[in-house]
Amino acid sequence: MGRPFTVTFLDYNQKVNSQSSSTISDSGLSHELWHAAIWQYLSRALIILLSLGAGLVNATAQSHISAYVTNVSGTVSVIDTTNNTVVATIPVGIFPSGVAFKPDGTRVYVTNIFNSISVIDSATNSVVVTIPSDQFPTGIAITPDGTRAYVVNQLVTNQGNNTVSVIDTMTNAIVATISVGLGPSEIAITPDGTRAYVPDQQDSIISVIDTSTNTVVTAIPDRGTAGIAITPDGRQAYVTSPGGGTVSIIDTAANTVAATISLGTNQNPFGVAITPDGTRAYVTINFPNNFVSVIDTATNTVVATIPVGVAPNGVAITPDGTGVYVTNEGSDTVSVIDTTTSTVVATIPVGVGPVAVAITPRPQPPTEKEQCKHHGYLKFAPPAGPFKNQGQCVSYVEHH
Repeated sequence: MGRPFTVTFLDYNQKVNSQSSSTISDSGLSHELWHAAIWQYLSRALIILLSLGAGLVNATAQSHISAYVTNVSGTVSVIDTTNNTVVATIPVGIFPSGVAFKPDGTRVYVTNIFNSISVIDSATNSVVVTIPSDQFPTGIAITPDGTRAYVVNQLVTNQGNNTVSVIDTMTNAIVATISVGLGPSEIAITPDGTRAYVPDQQDSIISVIDTSTNTVVTAIPDRGTAGIAITPDGRQAYVTSPGGGTVSIIDTAANTVAATISLGTNQNPFGVAITPDGTRAYVTINFPNNFVSVIDTATNTVVATIPVGVAPNGVAITPDGTGVYVTNEGSDTVSVIDTTTSTVVATIPVGVGPVAVAITPRPQPPTEKEQCKHHGYLKFAPPAGPFKNQGQCVSYVEHH
């Protein structure tokens, strides 16, 4: 008989025997007990690795949140939101205006009013595609599935004024052109991707586009429309009216104005953004007031006013809802507002005439195993055997 030895198993829920250590002869140890012990140990080790990996994925994703700011001087400033410093300046086209991310965060689309749409690779912060345009592109929004970009055109030299171009983001080719009302400048798409809303300032209407047919299905009368944002649940759209000093709330089911918030006389609301939880709307009040109004969306009342730089215009909110980034066109800066204190916590110098701002979207969990190999997800490839169909990436296993 061989020399006896001690085997200790890590078991947090139950003990194989009444003791955690057992003295067993090597010839008497059953194959079944060995297999059970090895399986138990490796299973728990995998759980620990998955937990650690999930934490690494989340930390990696959160550390890459950036704000992209268009400057009329012909550049895009890239702000690292962890330390609020400009980490890159990207030359684009003439008079850049609108900016929007693809939902996976890999590409940033910038409208250059006088000549083109620039497509930026967010990993390298370089322009990888330039889409020609002689249509004065301004506002832009991208569908939730990332397949199409909708670009507002204020002047179309060969097709007539006031249209929306639809860009296939796979080919970066314009695949449709939609006529809207007079003086469009901004656009927002519902969370389900079925509708696009375009405020038309000169007509004082909001054109509603069916994205499945790329046709205008209705027009909502509303005074002096400009900026627009849609709530996360898709039920309401908040639309600013610079001339009227108001914010209109659109019921997207009925496509009617459900309420109007008066901000007071001599106020010029422009940009608007809504927090990820839908509880607050942040509205930039342009020159001469130069502040941001905070609206409680439950009561549709102004609950705070926050002084910022000169001529605030664009506004965007971080995915966690803690930071609001405001472009100050008249002072060449971006103000950063802490949503918990309603105070400006940083002022960041950027390019000349910052207009619009977009922030890296919340990381999306992959829906297919192949997607785990891309977009910064942590790959995890355990050995073959009982684990061969598990752990192709931590995020995939975690969510599915």
